Amino acid sequence: MTRTYEVRTYGCQMNVHDSERLSGLLETAGYEPVGAGTPDLVVFNTCAVRENADNKLYGNLGHVASVKAAHPGMQIAVGGCLAQKDRDTITRRAPYVDVVFGTHNIGSLPVLLERARVAEESQVEILESLEVFPSTLPTKRDSVFAAWVSISVGCNNTCTFCIVPALRGKEKDRRPGDVLAEIEALVADGVVEVTLLGQNVNAYGVEFGDSQAFAKLLRACGRIEGLERVRFTSPHPKDFTDDVIAAMAETPTVMPQLHMPLQSGSDRVLRAMRRSYRREKFLGIIDRVRAAMPDAAITTDIIVGFPGETEEDFVQTLEVVRAARFTSAFTFQYSRRPGTPAADLPDQLPKAVVQERYDRLVEVVDEVAWAEARTQEGRVVELLVSDHEGKKDGATRRLTGRARDNRLVHFVPGEHEIRPGDVVDVRITRAAPHHLVSDDLPIGVRRTRAGDAWESRQGRTEVRTVGLGMPALGVPAPLPPAPSCAT
Repeated sequence: MTRTYEVRTYGCQMNVHDSERLSGLLETAGYEPVGAGTPDLVVFNTCAVRENADNKLYGNLGHVASVKAAHPGMQIAVGGCLAQKDRDTITRRAPYVDVVFGTHNIGSLPVLLERARVAEESQVEILESLEVFPSTLPTKRDSVFAAWVSISVGCNNTCTFCIVPALRGKEKDRRPGDVLAEIEALVADGVVEVTLLGQNVNAYGVEFGDSQAFAKLLRACGRIEGLERVRFTSPHPKDFTDDVIAAMAETPTVMPQLHMPLQSGSDRVLRAMRRSYRREKFLGIIDRVRAAMPDAAITTDIIVGFPGETEEDFVQTLEVVRAARFTSAFTFQYSRRPGTPAADLPDQLPKAVVQERYDRLVEVVDEVAWAEARTQEGRVVELLVSDHEGKKDGATRRLTGRARDNRLVHFVPGEHEIRPGDVVDVRITRAAPHHLVSDDLPIGVRRTRAGDAWESRQGRTEVRTVGLGMPALGVPAPLPPAPSCAT
């Protein structure tokens, strides 16, 4: 009998992409996604960044354990960053878990599951370094026409609050030719939008000694016929250079959108975080991006309540939020994570103080975001229609799409037959802090090959493999030189 599976994903875009690989691996091994009923396998792809990550995992494991007790033969697997960190703790606290695997060996999951079934005991396999680049593994993409493309894994930074480098390892860069070959294969498969993915994308090239490799890669993506939109996440302010800004502004398929993590607006706190840039440099990057791309939408990450943060430090963060005019921000209360330098810092702040500052931060972020959103009212924007974002409104039959600057827009299709992957032009009629609305009929509708691909795949599951991207020794063939740009 065919076994069914379910993957539950927590954390960042890298985890989402890893889960696409896990699904592809399982379906290649003969599993099917669960429909109604109880799956034969539940895979937890975990995150270790937040303080309550382990509590959430063990709570969810406890619930699934009771289901497993009633379904002999059911298996549970735990992977991802928390598995990499707490390998032995998981099987001690949850002995009913069948497989524990880490961030460096997701390709081992099917074999480990079979070993656990035959041996009738838990299998734990955690590798300390990457053996196979994830892009060599089968993939089941969430979207037919949009895809993640990893350009690097790991991180060479030493931020005191972050445990990711310890779990994902040092940065490993894919060779440019392999990245571009994967994108070309995706485009041939109906993809029109790719997001270049890495822990620190603009450090790309550090392994093969090319400081302009990321800007060259963006320009090379712009020459791929049929690729309409290129995005990337996440850059680091310390590595963000003017050649990247020029490549963004001069490459029409690179979208006018930038996610630039701030973390704090206080130089003193940034120094304690070991963030290697200061407030003035951060705002200077924002100014230069807007000078080159006046309509660019800029988002960020902010941590409130870092050890030793004073009221003055916090106010400086609010000042940067107002000055930078972020269209949105991912806001976090500082989490004390064992194994990070910040966990041992003095002056850990009381929960009540952190919560009060967090509430004030969210209020200012929403105020600024709404003001920025209102500047879009009356504008005509181009949307790539989504297949699994937003909600259809029963009364208005609204659909959802992403604008070029990545804003979420709900729109009325009227009598048009619009498919996910098609492109529409709509006029924005009103704004909310976290989305835009068009209550007018579309101004234009373009049926695309991405929409054709979506339509042809309905009712079918396809797993794709791109056999490229093995880390290798030596310097890769260079990309064409980037044109000179003013600095």
